[in-house]
Amino acid sequence: MHLAELIARPQSEKGKILIVDDQPLNIKILHQLFNEEYELFMATNGEQAIAICQKVQPDLVLLDIEMPGISGFDVCQHIKADPETATIGVIFVTAHFDEVQEVKGFQLGAVDFIHKPINPIITTARVKNQFTLKRQSDLLHSIALLDSLTGVANRRQFEQRLPEIWKHCCRNELALSVVMLDVDFFKRFNDRYGHQEGDQCLRHVAKTISDSLQRATDFVARYGGEEFICILPETKLAGAIHTAQKIVNAVQALHLEHLESSFQEVTISAGVASVLPKSDLTWQTLIETADQQLYLAKENGRNQVVGLGL
Repeated sequence: MHLAELIARPQSEKGKILIVDDQPLNIKILHQLFNEEYELFMATNGEQAIAICQKVQPDLVLLDIEMPGISGFDVCQHIKADPETATIGVIFVTAHFDEVQEVKGFQLGAVDFIHKPINPIITTARVKNQFTLKRQSDLLHSIALLDSLTGVANRRQFEQRLPEIWKHCCRNELALSVVMLDVDFFKRFNDRYGHQEGDQCLRHVAKTISDSLQRATDFVARYGGEEFICILPETKLAGAIHTAQKIVNAVQALHLEHLESSFQEVTISAGVASVLPKSDLTWQTLIETADQQLYLAKENGRNQVVGLGL
C-alpha cells in the first residue's frame, strides 16, 4: 500500500468498536451512542471479548471491569500480551470511581476510563479522542514500515512479515515462495543519468512489481538499493517462476531508456526459491536460496528468471 492510500484510508473507513459488558442495558446505551459513526461489535463476557478482538481487530474496546468469570482487567492483560491485538485501545467502563483501580488499569495498558452512569457528551468525546489517537498511531506505524522512496514496504516490514507467513505455511503445510529481484546495471544507469533519474527508475520498477502481484496475500518490499523481494504464500515453484517472469516482462515493457545496458533499456533479473516449510528448515534458508538463484540469473546474462525448489 502506497503512502497516499494509507493517509486516505483512516478517513474513508468506519472505525470498529467492541463493547464488552455483562449487562445488556449498558450495551444498549453505548450502542445507541455509537452505532451511526462506528461499526460495533458486542460481547457479554471476557472469553467472547478476547475471541472477537483476535477475529475483527477493533480500534477500541469499551470494557466493563466487573464481569463474571474473566474480569475486565484480565481481558485487558490478555489483549496487551498478544502481539496481534496489543495495539487495540482499551477504555475501561466502571461504576466505581476508585483511584487504585484506575492506576491498575493504566498499568495494564488502558488508554482511558469512562464512569457509569454514562454521560453521553463525556463518553462520546473520550471515545472520539482515543479513536483519533489510535488512527494517527496506526498511520505513523504504517509509514515507519514503508520505503520512503518507492512507497512499497521496507526491509524492516519484510523481516516482520516473512517469519509470520513462514509459521502460517508451516502450520498448514502450504508451499511458500520468495522472489528476489535486482535492477540490471543500475550503477551504470545512475552514472549516466544521475541519481534523480535513478530514483525515478526505482519508483517505476517498484510500482510495476506491485501491480504485477494479483493476490492480496502477495507482498513486495524494497530489500536494499536496487533490490526488491516478493513473498508469495501458498505458491509452488512453477507458480512463483510464472509470477517472476511476468514481473521481468512488465519491467522491460516500460521501455525505460538505459543506453549503458546491453538491452538498451531498464531490465531486471529474478531469483526464485520455493519450499514446503518444515521445522528443520528456516526462512533465512529460503532467502539465501533466492539470492543464489538471482546470482545465477545475472551470471547467465540478466533479464531472466532462475528458480529452485528446496
